[in-house]
Amino acid sequence: MTPALPTVTDETVTAWALAAADGDREAVDRFVRALQRDVRRFVSYLAGDAQAADDLTQDTFLRALTALPRFEGRSSARVWLLSIARRTVIDSLRRAACRPRTAWTDDWQGAVERAQPAGLPGFDEGIALMELVDALPGDRREAFVLTQLLGLPYAEAAEVSRCPVGTVRSRVSRARTALAEWAAEEHAARRSVESAAA
Repeated sequence: MTPALPTVTDETVTAWALAAADGDREAVDRFVRALQRDVRRFVSYLAGDAQAADDLTQDTFLRALTALPRFEGRSSARVWLLSIARRTVIDSLRRAACRPRTAWTDDWQGAVERAQPAGLPGFDEGIALMELVDALPGDRREAFVLTQLLGLPYAEAAEVSRCPVGTVRSRVSRARTALAEWAAEEHAARRSVESAAA
């Protein structure tokens, strides 16, 4: 894949999208390269499958480029594209639920082991973190991921989530509080077990 351009402002990306809608091929290239990394990270998290991220990213841009002539710039192009990415992942999950996945390999255990993500916290810490984030209610989890992991401004996260900015702020605040409380409880429980075993 072509490396993404450095982060650009929403105004610039939206201007490229509008120019691309009018047939500017260079603007299409700049638009795709500027947002490719954001879309890939977003679909990878939503789908819970890093292996499918490239296909989902490609599918998102195919849908977006098809719909680009109808883009009017009423929201930023980044928000518009992430809403398309969200629908792409939902459709993908629905398709996957309708038919079983197949793997063309005799060594399925080796394939599973090679597919494990690298560069994450230790196994126990990673499991604990994933469980804590997954335990959040869906709306709070989405707000937390959009703002804290993907780095979207609250206003853009509100557009993606289709709710007021204040609601996003409240959801993120409650998510942070819950995660901090759960992490403290987990730590206390672990120390209690270690003390009892000593």
